Formats: sequence, structure tokens, C-alpha cells
Amino acid sequence: MLSPLDLIFGLFSLDIGIDLGTANTLVYVRGKGIVINEPSFVAVEKRSGRPQEVGARAKEMWSKNPKDIMIVRPLRDGVISDFEITQAMLDHLIRKAHEHLWVQIPRPRVVIGIPSGVTEVEKRAVYDAALNAGARQVFLIEEPVAAAIGAGLPVTETRGSMVVDIGGGTTEIAIFSLGGIVISRSIRVAGDEMDEDIVQYMRTKHNLLIGEPTAERVKIDVGSAHPLPQERTATVKGRNLITGLPTAVEISSIEMRDALSGSIDILMDTVKQALDDTPPELVADLMESGICLAGGGSQLKGLADRVQDEVNIRAYIAEDPMTCVARGSGRVLEDYNNLRRLLVGIERGSTWH
Repeated sequence: MLSPLDLIFGLFSLDIGIDLGTANTLVYVRGKGIVINEPSFVAVEKRSGRPQEVGARAKEMWSKNPKDIMIVRPLRDGVISDFEITQAMLDHLIRKAHEHLWVQIPRPRVVIGIPSGVTEVEKRAVYDAALNAGARQVFLIEEPVAAAIGAGLPVTETRGSMVVDIGGGTTEIAIFSLGGIVISRSIRVAGDEMDEDIVQYMRTKHNLLIGEPTAERVKIDVGSAHPLPQERTATVKGRNLITGLPTAVEISSIEMRDALSGSIDILMDTVKQALDDTPPELVADLMESGICLAGGGSQLKGLADRVQDEVNIRAYIAEDPMTCVARGSGRVLEDYNNLRRLLVGIERGSTWH
């Protein structure tokens, strides 16, 4: 039986969907849509250990921070690497979400997207961090499921559908039918790995030392997975490893394809393996519906064309691919009765009142 306090919470509840990503964290508020899209960065004072900045302000300090400030990315490969900092970041985001409401509502109900390959311990870490950050109830949903819902795929229907969700730390591949995952793959090769490929390429091919922020910008500007109609060039600035002096090097999208080839090849091989294990009737469905690409990494130029060439199935990028997981989590909040079986249980789960 519900207590009077529970009844009050039920009438005035704040329901939040969170995409707790390695690169970016997005917050969806029921009735409001996406209200927060912040990089998953926290600036921490070394002496006290207290967070000073969260999100975009902290990312601006990345690789430029003074010696008394430490820039922390509390999530790595899609899972929590620093529990206390993640809790502080979630607390900041939940409080910030309240700013978009006309009335302050305590202790929200939260659905959080997690990679499909995480362990029970990693699930518990996300669950506990959200509870400690002020959530009233916490529910988990696998990121490919949330991405598919957010992209509008018919995951509850009999016909098959497929999503490739490329985030910062993980790539999630899943094939759905009848409201469940038939085949899934989760690999820790995604946007961050691509950035590291570019850093290593510039070091070995051009004797140029660059940081991850520069590599990320280069990837966005001229990175590609497939020949472009018009190849592009960009100037990359860094430190020459031989002379130790600042140097600028011009690189092309052709070179970037070479730099990214290792990660892209792994991604393509994983997609092929998932399709190879898929029942033939579902493959026939996918040939009609296509493969949906979601997540920030899906915006790499030419990636959809590369997937289509490799597997002979139409591939397309979801509308607003970066927000698919957060929007999918929000859809679960809005249509809980029909979509609740897609949530992930943990050893000591809670129930939705």
C-alpha cells in the first residue's frame, strides 16, 4: 500500500531519462524533451577533491587546466571509473533539470541507459550513483534498446530492426524482434578509440604530438570512413617530436581514413558477425528496413556508405543521432506500461509505483 508521501510524489513527480555517456551526458525530462546536453567532464580541485566545474566549462579546460585543477572523465568505455565524481556530476545534472520546471519537485524517478555488455557490479555502480545523487527510483535500460526506441524503430513488432549505436566509449549493435533483443554485440571501440588512433597516426607519420581535444576536432572536420565526393584538408597544430618546437601540418581526409582504418575495420567486422548469427527471416526484414546508425560516432563522414558497401544492406543515420538514447529513455517514462519489460533488472531491483 502506498504511503501519503508516495501518493504526493505520484501526482507531482519529475521523471528523467539520462544517457550517461562516456563523451556526453544528456538529460530528458518528461513533457520537456532534452533539457541538458553536457560533455561528461568534471574539473576537480586537487587539494580538496571538490568539483569546481561540470560539463562544457570543464571540457574547455581539458588539457589547459592549471596544476591545482584536475580534469576528470568519470566514465570510461561506457562505465563508471570514478564513483564519487560520477555521483557529483549526476547530482549537478539532476539539480539543473529542476531549473526547467515551474515547481521544484524533489527526488525524481530516473531511467539511465547503460551498455549492454556491462557486468552486474557495473550496473550496481550506476544504480547507486543515481540514488546517492538524489533520485527517488532508478531504472536501467540497455543503450541499444533506448537508441532504437529513440530512433523510432519498431522494436515491439514482429518484423526485425537493427541499430548500431556508436558512442564515445562503446559501440552497441542489436537486432530486435517482438520487443526483445535477438542478437547483440558490445565492443569498446568507439569515438575515444578513434581519437587515440589519430593521436598515434600523427605521432608516427608526422612526428607531431597532439592531444585528444585536437584529435577530436580533426576527426569531426576531416575524418571519414568512405571516400568523399570532395576530399577535405585541415591544418593540425602540435609539437614536433624531433625539434620540440610548435609545428603545423596539413592533412587530408584520405590520411584520416588511413588513421581510422583499424577502429572502422573492427566495427565493420562486428556488424558482419552480428548479421552472420541472425536468423535468415530477420535478415530478410533488415534488407527492407535497413540498418539504423545512432550515437555521436555515427556522424563520421561516409560511415553509412561504408556499412552499406560492407554488408549490402541499406544503412542510414537516425534523426538527431546524439540524442537517441536519452529520447528513448524518455519514451519509456512516457509509455511505461508497454515498454517496462525492456528495462534491465539488477540483483536488488526496485518497482515502479
